[in-house]
Amino acid sequence: MSSHYHDILRLAVPSILSNVTVPLLGLVDIAIVGHIGDAVSIGAIAVGSMVFNVTYWIFGFLRMGTSGMTSQALGARQPEEVMRVWGRSISVALFIGVLLFLGQWLVWHGAIAVIGAEAGVSNMAHRYFRICIWGAPAMMLLTAQSGWFIGMQNTRSPMTVAILQNIVNIVLSFLFVFVIGMGIEGVALGTLSAQWCGLFISLSIMHHYYGRWRMHLRWRGLWADGAIGRFFRVNSDIFLRTLCLVAVNLFFLTAGARQGALLLAVNTLLMQLFMLYSYVMDGFAYAGEALAGRYAGAVNVLALRTMTRSLMLCGVAVTVLFTAVYVVGGESFLGLLTSDDMVVHRASPYLLWAWLVPVCGMLAFVWDGIFIGMTATRGMLWSSAIATVLFFSCYLCLTPSHGNHGLWISLLLYLAARGVIQTFWWKWRLVKKT
Repeated sequence: MSSHYHDILRLAVPSILSNVTVPLLGLVDIAIVGHIGDAVSIGAIAVGSMVFNVTYWIFGFLRMGTSGMTSQALGARQPEEVMRVWGRSISVALFIGVLLFLGQWLVWHGAIAVIGAEAGVSNMAHRYFRICIWGAPAMMLLTAQSGWFIGMQNTRSPMTVAILQNIVNIVLSFLFVFVIGMGIEGVALGTLSAQWCGLFISLSIMHHYYGRWRMHLRWRGLWADGAIGRFFRVNSDIFLRTLCLVAVNLFFLTAGARQGALLLAVNTLLMQLFMLYSYVMDGFAYAGEALAGRYAGAVNVLALRTMTRSLMLCGVAVTVLFTAVYVVGGESFLGLLTSDDMVVHRASPYLLWAWLVPVCGMLAFVWDGIFIGMTATRGMLWSSAIATVLFFSCYLCLTPSHGNHGLWISLLLYLAARGVIQTFWWKWRLVKKT
């Protein structure tokens, strides 16, 4: 079992470091604008970043579906299928990226209709959006590339790409804004340049380390009947499951906003505790994707079950650590995020719910990784769909009498339900098949 811990940490640690760099792209943009503009400029960057974050999150199946199918083909020692998965993924990624660019009018107006930003913020955010949308093909291809690397048991390459991409973004954004004086357009151009540089770095890494795999690439038969059916079944399940996650997260944000600016600020700060935990647990989920897929492809049932137990123990350890840190220093952490004592004081009654987020969410994170690796995406979809119905049902029942506490309880039940349903799915469906 010790070898499984080594494999898990070898894959999880680079993924955690890579995840931590993800929000830096948006934070760098906001920090730069914060020194050249006013509140409208900061709000515009926040709105523009949100539009792209949600859009790219929806198409996250390009990474998850690719990692699961790649790792299974690798475990089954089918190099031609490994490369066919890559070919299918980049083909679909390029198609989606171009479609987003061509349909940018619909993307923008649809997003603004949901967000409802004021005219000044919206107009400036559109200046940012119309430049960054040129990076949609690069981001979709990067997402597929990242999934393929993870499937190949390689999480260091996505980490390298993410770090270098952030460095390019910081350097070019400062150059365009403070040296050339381009304003918000300079921030957008720095982000756009970083995205395309990231794709170039990713493809260069693939050429350097996996150049010999090109001999196994056969474009003929890439979309054979069986292959295309499985590819779109797996990815459609993940796509629909992601829509459930987006619906819950966006509703949580808007429900908080309807309770007033103070409670919106409270919920936003408390959710940062959840985000920090998710960055770490996502790293272990990526490890689960790579290893579960490899063992499932090799039909190594014993290794799959042993790895699952090891991954669960890692999840428990991380959860205990984060819960203890949040219980001891949660309020102090909120004080680091804001100097508004009123917000920190108002958040105190809700800290209990933030403490329980790791406990309620651990199973869902771990099972998501394992299910993606095994391409057991139907179980993920059902668990998310049922949990989403539970979330909205609990919200309607609890918030009239419990207010914001009801909103948080609904979120915790949603997280716990996903993990519990997947546990039963594993025992009753997946274990019997393997």
